[in-house]
Amino acid sequence: MVRVRAKICGITTVRDAAVAAAAGCDAIGINFFPGSPRCVSVPLARDIAACLPPFVTPVGIFVDAEPERIEAVLREVPLGLLQFNGDEPPAACERFGVPYAKAISVREPLDVTSLEQHYGSAAAFLLDTFDPAARGGTGRTFDWSLWPANAIKPLVLAGGLTPDNVCDAIRRLRPYGVDVSSGVENETKGVKSPEKVRAFMDEVRRGGNE
Repeated sequence: MVRVRAKICGITTVRDAAVAAAAGCDAIGINFFPGSPRCVSVPLARDIAACLPPFVTPVGIFVDAEPERIEAVLREVPLGLLQFNGDEPPAACERFGVPYAKAISVREPLDVTSLEQHYGSAAAFLLDTFDPAARGGTGRTFDWSLWPANAIKPLVLAGGLTPDNVCDAIRRLRPYGVDVSSGVENETKGVKSPEKVRAFMDEVRRGGNE
């Protein structure tokens, strides 16, 4: 059985990053989109990345950002992966020389073959819930029956995952990885619940072992 990877996204404090890493996540997401309530400053992002142990990847989330903005972040923060949640064309994702994942909003069946050809340089695709007013972090699932079964590149499931449903999602879809943000928070966006983070990771392991 191939182990399912997990990213805890929308990390806004060093404490939450340390909790996520200790719980066993593979990556943490640092949001640089000004329109997000989980957006952090570059100095804070640098501190968050610096606290991570080896083999936990800091991922930078951007939405149609200017290249200069991304380059400025990369000069200060050692991101191991870029995640593009906007309408970025392949050339805009490739230009930084850093592996990237392209987020795709799902609302109808995907032509995954064409998607993989178009974004041939992508390391992975993150499939998330469509929302006309948000770019991720909706807290809502999409129709899992739309999950493509013939993908070649790694697929990461996002959108509405919680400790209560991630095990079932893994059993049904067998994604390469799962991504959670609001599903491990309480009332305040961007503030993670250590108990929920640990419960989520326990359920990821349980789903991957069955």
